[in-house]
Amino acid sequence: MNKEQAEIDETSCDVLVIGGGPAGATVAPLLAERGYRVVVLEKAHHPRFHIGESLLPANMPLFDRLGVGDHIRAIGMEKWGAEFVSPWHEHTQMFEFGDAWDKSQPMAYQVRRSEFDEILIRNAERKGATVFEGCKATAVDFLSNREGAVVTAERDDGETLRWRARFVVDASGRDTFLASRMQIKQRNPKHNSAAVYGHFRDVQRKAGQVEGNISIFWFDHGWFWFIPLVDGVTSVGMVTWPYHMKSRGERSLSAFLNDNIQQCPALAARMVDAVLVSDVEATGNYAYSADRTHGDNYVLLGDAYAFIDPVFSSGVLLAMQSGLLAAEAIDQCLTNPARAPAALRRFDKMMRLGPREFSWFIYRVTNPTMRDLFMGPRNILRVREALLSLLAGDIFGKTPIWPSLWMLKLIYYVSSLRHLRRSLKAWKARRDLVRAPS
Repeated sequence: MNKEQAEIDETSCDVLVIGGGPAGATVAPLLAERGYRVVVLEKAHHPRFHIGESLLPANMPLFDRLGVGDHIRAIGMEKWGAEFVSPWHEHTQMFEFGDAWDKSQPMAYQVRRSEFDEILIRNAERKGATVFEGCKATAVDFLSNREGAVVTAERDDGETLRWRARFVVDASGRDTFLASRMQIKQRNPKHNSAAVYGHFRDVQRKAGQVEGNISIFWFDHGWFWFIPLVDGVTSVGMVTWPYHMKSRGERSLSAFLNDNIQQCPALAARMVDAVLVSDVEATGNYAYSADRTHGDNYVLLGDAYAFIDPVFSSGVLLAMQSGLLAAEAIDQCLTNPARAPAALRRFDKMMRLGPREFSWFIYRVTNPTMRDLFMGPRNILRVREALLSLLAGDIFGKTPIWPSLWMLKLIYYVSSLRHLRRSLKAWKARRDLVRAPS
């Protein structure tokens, strides 16, 4: 190899991935295994803190596909189900994944994202991707005639780097690198919330196999997550409406979170002796999506395309699933350009599926009719099994759950009509909350 060729190889690649989180660290090794030259730009250095510790059973086959299943099992707290706790009902409701339609995926894991994300990014390196950490993408200039793009990035030390890539993957998460620059990112008009969260020790967990289950606590202003981790730390977070965030006043985030925990007696009882072991952080304007998922030589993955309320722990699954879908589509685009439009249409259809199906329930999860269905699920025409399959993330591929999910939605609408006054009141209240300025 002569010097000129070496210089070209150093500044060119087949696929450039912006972001080294679950989406980017899924698509990168899958493409590298197929022989593509893949570069990953990650602005942070692993390990780094990230929220979103709860995984779904549908993640498990993806881990094995990537070859990291054993590594994830080594760091994870077993999660066999999800518990819903409502102050408007006299009982709690436990859903076990083993009762879902597909009995072959009965559990998942809760993980520290710092450890989890590092496992994925190191796997991408082992599979042949070139990873640049502490390297932030600053510009993408798309070339004419579908010839790819020139991506500019800046390292921590100020050095500027450039690559010419045949294809660009935006896996930048909530930075929404391409969507923001293309001005195609839209706030979700059907949802508007914020989150405040921290890590705690000495919380009261359940005993036995259910110790690692996620718990969802409803309260007057939204809901809380309760995620046990393997080292005795528990992630606790509040998802609430912007009007309630404004009630914080001069209180610190820590005091604000604690005051709200006290407003949820069932959660407060489990945190009597809790000790905060992290900073309390907040993030706002939770829900958004981009107008499109792709262009001729780029795709948007995971949170770089859309972010939805995390009540069903769908974030990591949607990110990794988008990486899997992108690898197939990009391979088609690069090896058989004539089939690229069809491949990208398939990609687009499947990318929209996950956010759409989860969001139907998310938009209604604080509605009293939906709470009643969650707290007293019946298995008429296997609707309970279908709901469990949704909670497990089993919505891709040839899953047979759709007729039963449609029936569940019909039951919801019929129940709403039976309690029309309550339903209208809840609908109007939610409409006003969503429209309220952040």
